[in-house]
Amino acid sequence: ILILAGTYFNYLSKYNPSPPSSLEGNKPGFPKKILANNLENKHLCKSCQKVLRRPLQAQCGHRFCSFCFHKIVSAGPQTCSACISEDLFEEPASILKLGGAFPDNAARREVEALAAVCPNEGCIWTGTIKEFEARHEDSCDFMIILCPSCKELMRVNEQERHNERECPERTLNCKYCKDPFQLKNIKAHDEICPKYPMICEGCSKKKIPREKYVDHIKYCSKFKSPCRFHVVGCNTSVEKEKIHDHERQCSYEHLNLLLSVRAALELQLQSEKTKVAELSRRCQDLELKVRTFENIVCVLNREVERSCTTMEAYNRQHRLDQDKIEILNNKVRQLERTVSLRDLSIVEIDEKMRELSAATYDGVFVWKISDFTKKRQDAVAGRAPAMFSSAFYTSKYGYKMCLRIYLNGDGTGRGTHLSLFFVVMRGHSDALLKWPFNQKVTLMLLDQNNREHIIDAFRPDISSSSFQRPVSDMNIASGCPLFCPLPKLDCKNSYIRDDTIFIKVIVDLTGL
Repeated sequence: ILILAGTYFNYLSKYNPSPPSSLEGNKPGFPKKILANNLENKHLCKSCQKVLRRPLQAQCGHRFCSFCFHKIVSAGPQTCSACISEDLFEEPASILKLGGAFPDNAARREVEALAAVCPNEGCIWTGTIKEFEARHEDSCDFMIILCPSCKELMRVNEQERHNERECPERTLNCKYCKDPFQLKNIKAHDEICPKYPMICEGCSKKKIPREKYVDHIKYCSKFKSPCRFHVVGCNTSVEKEKIHDHERQCSYEHLNLLLSVRAALELQLQSEKTKVAELSRRCQDLELKVRTFENIVCVLNREVERSCTTMEAYNRQHRLDQDKIEILNNKVRQLERTVSLRDLSIVEIDEKMRELSAATYDGVFVWKISDFTKKRQDAVAGRAPAMFSSAFYTSKYGYKMCLRIYLNGDGTGRGTHLSLFFVVMRGHSDALLKWPFNQKVTLMLLDQNNREHIIDAFRPDISSSSFQRPVSDMNIASGCPLFCPLPKLDCKNSYIRDDTIFIKVIVDLTGL
């Protein structure tokens, strides 16, 4: 099936590379509850696991809703999760990418012809899935929607009643001033509504608009207001038309209140005079202290001026000292660079001296390798797989050569043999020598009891680049990758003594 689907996909990709826009859906699959009969897996989207809506078939043969497929590939090519779960993953068929699926019209017609019921609770509509999508899905009265104001879920047929009677965020019009306000702010609005009806506490007149209440009590003869002598202690509230009678009847009490207030004011005035005298005395003391401090400040100002002059002189001297320090630092850095260069030269000279002291000029060279165990461990671990010997010569103006050893083997001998190689190096007298190098080379691992040396010899292959005149510091090494089996060095033997081995090389000088 997958092969046939792939062949069909390639055919459609060739003649119809992109699906028509009319088949591209903008909704995920239909809910499973829509099917009146038994649900089959072939009708389900492999992504949302709902009933297919405008199905697309990928190259791997799996079907997806158009909406789901484009959502998957919107971030780039993705692997098909259905192929992975079914253990059928195959490159590149199981890679989902934009334009990598075709409209499965056969599956679409099959799905749209299925008997369907409305999945919304309480709705008794029945028909086919095609009829549901075309006529009923977006117009069902039992569809659950979200109130845009209070975010409460409700059915479409309950929306009008909810908006008019139940929504706590609904807007009402004030029955007094006709201004709109939200239900939750009804108390706050009543407290500021200019048309809100109020009752006069004096004449008990009702339905006085708040905006006219102040004017009403200003002229209401029944409204009680405080006695004019309330500032001196009279707590009586009297109707406006009786205020004069109250003042005539209570004139004696008002006079007593005024006398009491006058006496209190005299006591307070006397106390204030005492405080003023005390403040005057303290002001005089403060003036004396201020004059004393002014004299001290003058002296301090002179000291500060002298200190500033001294500080400026110190700063100038500091800047001069900093300049001198910078000059000295530059000289020190120059000297350090000079010393570093001389140290490098000394190291190079020492290296050359060691090479010259270890060099031989008769074609025979003995290489002493100490700390054999540690160097062998480094070679096994890959830290230092190879080692080079010092250079040696066939004569003072002859060929320059060295040895290269792999303590854990190299090439065919890796891990099983000690590998030993001969290297021709670039020398000062190469222009005077005969090339290619054609002298017999004998390699030896010395038995320190002088009984049974391990020996291998070879004559150079003059066609090999290893024995041509060097154009770099060293030619490619050539020698014996299977020079000595490693087990021969692991058991008790006379080749290793005091953790040291000796390698000897003899270059046949015949013909030179």
